[in-house]
This record gives sequence, C-alpha cells and structure tokens, in this order.
Amino acid sequence: MNTSMIAASVTMGQLQKKLDTISHNLANVNTQGFKRREASFSDLLFQQVNNQTMPVHEVGRLTPNGIRVGAGAKVAQTALRIEQGSIQQTERSLDVAIDGRGHFFQVLTEEGGQLVTRYTRDGAFYLSQNQNNPDVLNLVTSNGSFVVGTNGPITIPANYSEIQIGKNGTISVTMQNGAVQQLGALELVNVARPQMLEQVGDNQFALRDNVVDLGYVPADIVLVLPQQNVSVQQGALEMSNVDMSREMSEMLLAQRSYQFNSRSITMADQMMGLVNGIR
Repeated sequence: MNTSMIAASVTMGQLQKKLDTISHNLANVNTQGFKRREASFSDLLFQQVNNQTMPVHEVGRLTPNGIRVGAGAKVAQTALRIEQGSIQQTERSLDVAIDGRGHFFQVLTEEGGQLVTRYTRDGAFYLSQNQNNPDVLNLVTSNGSFVVGTNGPITIPANYSEIQIGKNGTISVTMQNGAVQQLGALELVNVARPQMLEQVGDNQFALRDNVVDLGYVPADIVLVLPQQNVSVQQGALEMSNVDMSREMSEMLLAQRSYQFNSRSITMADQMMGLVNGIR
C-alpha cells in the first residue's frame, strides 16, 4: 500500500508540471508568434515481483505470473511545437509575418553590457532613435532588441516617408523628396533542431548552453536562410499556434488523471486504516 501511495504522489507531481505547461500555453494564446509546448510522459523504474515459488501451482492459471510494481510516471520532455500560426492582417508597415516552418528573425539583445543573438517569430517591429546618430532610426522589437539584417542591425533614415518590405525580406524606403533607397534585407535563420532552443523571455529563444556538450555544432542547428528562400508578409502578424480547444481537452484529461491518482492515495490510506484497526 505504501508503494501505491508513492507511485501516485510522484505521478501527481509530474501531472502538475503538465498543467503548468498547458496554463502557459493558454496564457499566451493571443501572443504574436508564440510557439506552444507539449509535455510527454514516460514510466519510472519498475520491478517484476514473482511471488509464486511452486510451479506446480501455476497449472491452469489464466493470469500472468508476477506483479509489476512501478514508481509512477515522469515528464520525459516538454517539446517545442513550431507549427505555423495563423496570419492576421494589420496593414501596419512595420508588422512582418514569417511564412515558413522553423524560420526565425534574428535580433540582438543587450545582456550584461553585451549584445547577444536571440531568435523570435514576433514580427511587430518599431523604430527607435539611434543614440549615436540622430539622423538614423533603429528597427527594433517591442522590448528594444535590434532587428538583424544582411548588413547587421537594420537602420532607417529619420527623414523617410514610407517603408516597403518585399516578399523576400528586402527593405527599401521612400524619402520625403521621392527618392528610393535600398537598405538591404531581413536576415532570417532556419532552426534545424527546435528542441535545442530554450525560451528566454520577451517571446525570444536562445540556443541551449549545453548544445556543444550534447555533441552538436551550433552552426549546424541555426542556418542562415538564402535570400531566395525567405518568405515574409508586410502588414501582417503571425498569431500563436495554440489551439484553445485542444489545450482545454488536454487540461481536462490531466485533471482527471490527477483525480484518479489522488483517489488511489485515499484508498490506500483507508486500507492501512483497516489493517491497523484489526485486533
């Protein structure tokens, strides 16, 4: 009975992790470019108890010999799902949606006084004043990270009139005098192994610190897309790939499993009470 209580309590703790994952997905159902996570389970250690020492008594037995005693289940992996989200038209010139599975924008985020590379699917961009040159504007994300292009961080002349972003990510601006300037293009990357990414906040991803320890080469995981393979839409945003009905169904199943395990602890406790009450 103690074994059943241990297995149930361990499983309940792991089911709580799945519920946390589902709640995180539901909380970001309206976050642009958000990618949901999916928890999967595996068995913990178990042992086979063969308690029949006399084979002669096994003649005619219909059920298999032995009792399988386990220690519950655990969350084996919380996998990142990178399916394409729906595209929502915004008609805003600085909104850009990626059309392609596994493709990400590159951004530079300041951490500890240094700029580090991060990846995101959120294409809601803005313009901020360049501190070193008042005649230039930086193309940034909502949290101020610099958007990376083929020539480094993308900058826009302050006296521009209109910004055009082509299907292949090329950026051009129309100046107030009518002249058109080409400013390079967005540099997108393809992530060959999405499970090597970890969420670092602000709807951004980074490569895991142990990528090299796992035997991978970072350059083989994150590949710069050739310009002809880039496909984006200006004036649109990619929404999250969270399916509300699916997540609610998964939550109900997890809650029911939690309830069953809780009930098994109650039953084991009642059985122990009966045994202790025998005189």
